[in-house]
Amino acid sequence: MEYCLFTEPQQGFSYDDQLAFAQSAERHSLDGFFRSDHYLRMGEGDPLPGPTDAWTTLAGLARETSRIRLGTLVSSVTYRVPAILAIQVAQIDAMSGGRVELGLGTGWFEREHAAYGIPFPAKRFDLLEEQLQVVTGLWQTPDAETFSFDGEHYRLDAAPALPRPVQSPVPVIVGGGGPKRTPALAARYATEFNIGFVAEEQISAAFARVRAACETAERDPATLKLSVALPTIVGTDDAEIERRVAAIGQTRAQFDNGANLVGTPAQIADKVERLRALGAERVYFQLLDLRDVAHADLVGAELLPLLPR
Repeated sequence: MEYCLFTEPQQGFSYDDQLAFAQSAERHSLDGFFRSDHYLRMGEGDPLPGPTDAWTTLAGLARETSRIRLGTLVSSVTYRVPAILAIQVAQIDAMSGGRVELGLGTGWFEREHAAYGIPFPAKRFDLLEEQLQVVTGLWQTPDAETFSFDGEHYRLDAAPALPRPVQSPVPVIVGGGGPKRTPALAARYATEFNIGFVAEEQISAAFARVRAACETAERDPATLKLSVALPTIVGTDDAEIERRVAAIGQTRAQFDNGANLVGTPAQIADKVERLRALGAERVYFQLLDLRDVAHADLVGAELLPLLPR
């Protein structure tokens, strides 16, 4: 089992806030630091200091950490053309000494696209499939050869397929609750399938669908890592839990919806054990208040030692 911190910096947090969380993850021997890839705050609240670009942030963290995995959960295909994304990720892979992971998805936040003038086509799964083909195709191109691609949305003519990533393959994460196409794309292109923000029975069903998709694609399901991402509040007692829930603008009743992770370290460890029994091999603890570094430290110091490995 692997355990990562997962953050939402667009809600009003700086690069330094993210650095503090990444350094906490590294200090306490968690496996990784992942962030969303968004440019606009969701919901009410103070948006200051403003957005940070995901891959610019990860490039900085690559040089300020030495062990943890670094990646997005997930980048939207609407933000970047795939060849440039492949270059960015490969460069950060080199900057980190081979610790980068690419989460890639269709995108969903239409208001964000309108705010920044980013095209938001109604049909985006074809974009996702072609971007997965291009990115993985570039990275898999043998040395001294070029990569060409002629798709409906992207065309590459003898691209040099450089720089080369350190890792082979670079881990690619595809996720979501879609019943057919998402599992099929994960089975074909991904090293990890992620499902987030749903109850255990939905997690189990999603894992079953992607295992079946692997078998249809004649891929051993055991070669595809399964992961879960869940909003998390940890506290040593009820007062600390209530304080942390209030800090993100919710009540305990709102947050404790049966799917989220909320409670003492021992209570959350019990839930993680159930996720492991469903087949999860990695858990992303989504912490929503990046100014509460003590929360990240508590996950590493008090929760992590109780978790199955």
